[in-house]
Amino acid sequence: MHRFFKDHDFQFSVEGVLGTTYGRAADIGEVLTTVDRIPEGDAEAWVAQWTATADRIAEEAQAAEAAHHVRTAAARWLRASSYYSEACDKADATGGFTELWERHRSAWDRFVDLTTEEGDVVVERIAIPYEDTTLPGYCFRRGPATEARRTLVYTNGSDGSVTGAWGRGIAEALARGWNAMTYDGPGQNAALVRQGLPFRPDWENVLTPVIDHLAKRPDVDPDRIAVMGISQGGYWVPRAATVEHRIAAAVADPGVVDVSTTMLQQLPRFLVKLLDAGDRQKFDTDMSWALKVSPATRTLLAWRMRPYGVTSPFDFFTAAREYALTAEQLAGIRCPMLITDPEDEQFWPGQSARMAAALTCPVTLLPFSAAEGAGAHCEPAAAALRGERVFDWLDEHVPA
Repeated sequence: MHRFFKDHDFQFSVEGVLGTTYGRAADIGEVLTTVDRIPEGDAEAWVAQWTATADRIAEEAQAAEAAHHVRTAAARWLRASSYYSEACDKADATGGFTELWERHRSAWDRFVDLTTEEGDVVVERIAIPYEDTTLPGYCFRRGPATEARRTLVYTNGSDGSVTGAWGRGIAEALARGWNAMTYDGPGQNAALVRQGLPFRPDWENVLTPVIDHLAKRPDVDPDRIAVMGISQGGYWVPRAATVEHRIAAAVADPGVVDVSTTMLQQLPRFLVKLLDAGDRQKFDTDMSWALKVSPATRTLLAWRMRPYGVTSPFDFFTAAREYALTAEQLAGIRCPMLITDPEDEQFWPGQSARMAAALTCPVTLLPFSAAEGAGAHCEPAAAALRGERVFDWLDEHVPA
């Protein structure tokens, strides 16, 4: 595949945003001209140029609204939201993450409002009762709520946006006659930015309230609820399915047995020993010296720690170790499961096959290859192919 950047993170992000063009959350020319303005590895330029593109598309969306071109305005707000989200990804290097996230969410909400106004798709904001608060979410359907339909629950990963949820699951679900919904769980999107709720490993305590809420809706068939987990959602969804048995079918893209492995592999052995010994003070002191000589690593670590609700590297790596599934837990999953297995998976290599081997439920391990343009974590540049294969499987296991 053509390399836009030598930096692997930049390249992966470009492939991801190009992939969203299939769901109309980006336009190829807008992406390529933006990328062309970003020097190699320059995080400040990344934020500035994606923000500039987003601002321009947002202004054009406002102009379309003023001219009563509702469909055009909705399409532009969706793309603006996507581009603001790209700027957010590296905003920790420059500051301004929260402001950019709010602009991404505002653009998304305008897309939601205008899409509903146009009438092709109805989008409803929901508040899901959760402990002593609520979790925000969105329900999508085509047409009136006159029949109970099969419904896809889209569970995001550690840093996925709502526009990403649209392009990686919701749009295809709607095209195939499904209802769809997505929600912000603890540590994700508004639950993190506005409510300050951090990640938790026991996701059954998140997904069960979501299904409770959906099961009461007249437009949802409670016996035909499927759940899709993307990226770190490939840990959360199987974890929830170990005890939540109302799920008709589940997708993990990819399967994640132990979230911490990639993080721990980046630590030198002496720091792992300090972590194992529980020496928090020594671990954080030694980490602070390493971070002083690598601003990029310092920025990355701050970004990774934020949704865990910690500021101590020791607390972060310790918490990450709690996000692991045992063979005994995996044996508790009853519903059919689809696990994607992309070639060149860079974050959790080998874990999809490992999860599939441990399951006792009906399981499909679905490979994707680099030769198809579908390699790497979550098949970023192959939205069409991924959607076809995944939703064909869902259609077979949860019939209309």
